[in-house]
Amino acid sequence: MAIDGDDTGEHSSSDRLLRMFARFIAAGYLIYLVMLFPEIVRTAPLTDAWWAPVMTVAVFGTGLSMGVVSFLGDTKWVRYSAAIAAATYLVAALTWWTAWGGDAFDANGLPLSTFPGVAGLAAGCVLPGWLAFTYLATIVVSVQLSLAALRGPLVDSPLFAEMTFALVFCTVFLAAAIGAFRTARILDETIDDATRQASITAAVGARTIERERFDALIHDGVLSTLLAVARQGRTDGVIQQAGQTLAQLDSLRSHSDVTAFDAGETAAHLRSAATSVDEHIAVEIDTTSETGYPADVVRTLGAALSEAVRNSVRHGGVDATRIATIHLGTSDLDIVMQDNGSGFDPASIPPHRLGVAVSIHGRMRGLPGGASLLESTVGSGTTVRLSWSEPQ
Repeated sequence: MAIDGDDTGEHSSSDRLLRMFARFIAAGYLIYLVMLFPEIVRTAPLTDAWWAPVMTVAVFGTGLSMGVVSFLGDTKWVRYSAAIAAATYLVAALTWWTAWGGDAFDANGLPLSTFPGVAGLAAGCVLPGWLAFTYLATIVVSVQLSLAALRGPLVDSPLFAEMTFALVFCTVFLAAAIGAFRTARILDETIDDATRQASITAAVGARTIERERFDALIHDGVLSTLLAVARQGRTDGVIQQAGQTLAQLDSLRSHSDVTAFDAGETAAHLRSAATSVDEHIAVEIDTTSETGYPADVVRTLGAALSEAVRNSVRHGGVDATRIATIHLGTSDLDIVMQDNGSGFDPASIPPHRLGVAVSIHGRMRGLPGGASLLESTVGSGTTVRLSWSEPQ
């Protein structure tokens, strides 16, 4: 089983919840259409000839469309459809008064008055809470007044009590929907904050690893240069070696201005990123490049690799064998980290667990040209693939 970091599917709790509500609301419209169709046909003569067929198609058609567009890639179509469905129900409720002649009565009342709560849920998908409640109150009052007028002298019922009951009943479901959407937005904001914090932490960690590597290189360079001076004196070779050491010192001093790594520095950085977490990991490096790579790319790949190794140590077991294979291409970088540990089912990871989603896939998605893939099966180990190709 695999989780692709470049998957363009759902990455938002709000979007997932919106799709779920759209299908639920569409199912409600379909059920009410089947239940009420005989009543719609029977009561059609009570209004102008155009009203019943036009409003039936418009109200139920827009409601059912929410379920259809919920399967499209962009949830903006769900919001458009929900807004149209809510507006259409309101238009139907208001135009009934002009379509009704006023001289016909029916004890069963108006079929439209049966499901204002479903239209209220559609409004709750796109409107702010207070406006959605205002909308619900408007349509409930309108259809209840229509119901009372249509029953006329045939039914003596307390209008205020029925209106209050209908409004309270529908409000319960709308309040639950608005609360669910609010919770989903809070979760999305929490995930965004966690992603930003992980990026900051990754940057600090990557710079720390890089700084330690430069310190080690320069430490060795200074000592070897001083030793060469003591043994050989002022020779051309020693002068050249001293120049290289000074260049390294300048590079360290202007560390924050480093924008690119050559192939050797890239290999050293990625190796350090892996071994800083697990000193026993085997690192194999294959290079076909004589060019450099952007520093941000190398740091991001190094941070994602560190997290992959860390997850392997934490969940795969300290006794598992790990190997990182790194390929440095002319305009691309590829890393494969494998272990023979216990493995796991990626589909079983709860949505609130952000380690892989943020620290690996999130990092690579935020890198232009970056991609990640995680493959794991219970009992068969885990493979993490990280790649970057220079955007064209």
